[in-house]
Amino acid sequence: MTTTITETALAVHSLTVKYGGASGALTSVDLTVPRGQIVSLLGPNGAGKTTLMRAVSGLLPQHRGTITEGRVELLGADVTRESSSVRVKRGLAQSLEGRHVFPELTVAENLSSGAYVRRYGKAEALEVKEHVLQHFPRLADLMERKAGYLSGGEQQMLAIGRALMSRPSVLLLDEPSLGLAPRIVENVRDVIVDINREGTSILLVEQNAAMALSIASYGYVLEGGRVVTEGTGADLRANDEIVSLYLGAAAAPTTNEVNQHA
Repeated sequence: MTTTITETALAVHSLTVKYGGASGALTSVDLTVPRGQIVSLLGPNGAGKTTLMRAVSGLLPQHRGTITEGRVELLGADVTRESSSVRVKRGLAQSLEGRHVFPELTVAENLSSGAYVRRYGKAEALEVKEHVLQHFPRLADLMERKAGYLSGGEQQMLAIGRALMSRPSVLLLDEPSLGLAPRIVENVRDVIVDINREGTSILLVEQNAAMALSIASYGYVLEGGRVVTEGTGADLRANDEIVSLYLGAAAAPTTNEVNQHA
């Protein structure tokens, strides 16, 4: 459908997921990421956020998960039964929770691994890598260092940079601020905004709700494998229940940050 291709980067329709014979990890979940937008996904541990990301990225089979109902659409195409590598070729990339860099490979080798499915020529691969390093200039000084010796913040930069090496249209970010110092979280936030400004649509899973909702145009809250609340980033930040559960008594200052980056 032309309107879907034009307006929607990622869509999840009535998605139900199970692991083995267990009860549903996700039940009838609907979620949309419009083109060029940041959408946040919030929820407590065990709510189903990681399962949803696996369903979108195509990694469910590796974790013995199965989509029993519903579908996943990427840039208008139904990718529900396609492999993760095919989804990457279609324009999807993911930075996993916990970073999962290759510790024995150098920074340069880790970045190159992100372009494997794309099969760039030498000149194009260099161009893409230089563009990634514009977002993460710190990595330019660490290209020959093994990733296992990087700090947590540097590893997070590398994980996101590696995902960007495939030039994704849609980027999945799973807990990019987890375990990072506040100053590094601010840096990561700014980079996410910059990436989005370049036209990349982003689905952001974050425990740091204040950070996520300050830059997201829209947000969803998962509990028990179901969407229980959704709304604009501004509306969720103004929701007393969301403030109490995810932002604490002192919510992030109300500003005009939402959508200023668009």
